[in-house]
Amino acid sequence: MDAWQLADSEEIQKAHYDKIALAYEAHYNDPCSQQYRDRFFHHPMFAGIKLAGLNVMEAMCGSGPTIQYLLSHGARVTGLDISAEAINSLLKQWPQCRAICASLLDSKLESNSFDSVVIVGGLHHLHPQVSAAVGEIHRILKAGGYLCFVEPHKGAAPDWIRRRWYRRDPLFASNEAAIDLEALKQEFSSGFEFKREIYRGNIAYLLVLNSMVFRLPLRLKPIYTPALLKLESLISPLQGKRLSCFVVCQWQKK
Repeated sequence: MDAWQLADSEEIQKAHYDKIALAYEAHYNDPCSQQYRDRFFHHPMFAGIKLAGLNVMEAMCGSGPTIQYLLSHGARVTGLDISAEAINSLLKQWPQCRAICASLLDSKLESNSFDSVVIVGGLHHLHPQVSAAVGEIHRILKAGGYLCFVEPHKGAAPDWIRRRWYRRDPLFASNEAAIDLEALKQEFSSGFEFKREIYRGNIAYLLVLNSMVFRLPLRLKPIYTPALLKLESLISPLQGKRLSCFVVCQWQKK
């Protein structure tokens, strides 16, 4: 897709990602981050869904951090991203996957064609077009298909800190903001059944998954990750919505 066809929010994110792509992949796709994703994102996000044989799209996929999990559970995977650089990286790692360089806001994919669409930390990059993206996902999902996503959510104490950090840190683009989950649920209540909603994210989310944000050396991550993963597991059940860094959601198309 040519740059002029992208929405303003996507232009901002594409230019921003192209600047930080190498460092981003190094910090977010390393084995320690994958351990975090599997335990705190993937397992709860896909709970109760038998992925074997399903046609699943990872939207706003980057280089495909969720693809290994999907393939290991037998899914047929498509990656979609606006960055050609990200798509090329995905195909080098996962040549068995279908990869599409396109906008989620105007994917031009066939309606009712996917059993599941997955987004991990992508919707909050799309302001003010988050609703348009969810509408497009609803269109391409089959009836009974699942939208599974993980996003920072509006109204939590960590979001208060995040908003101030975003304004000062050049690692974040100008249109990044937590999603208003309650407003989205109200808007799409006729189109989705809200099956699962789990609030998580504390010490390991910050220092393992987001090591790039805190400028932590990659060589140290294998040393501190095992202890922080255990600590996060202990703290998570006590957090609740107000103290969590992100929400894990599983919605089913009606």
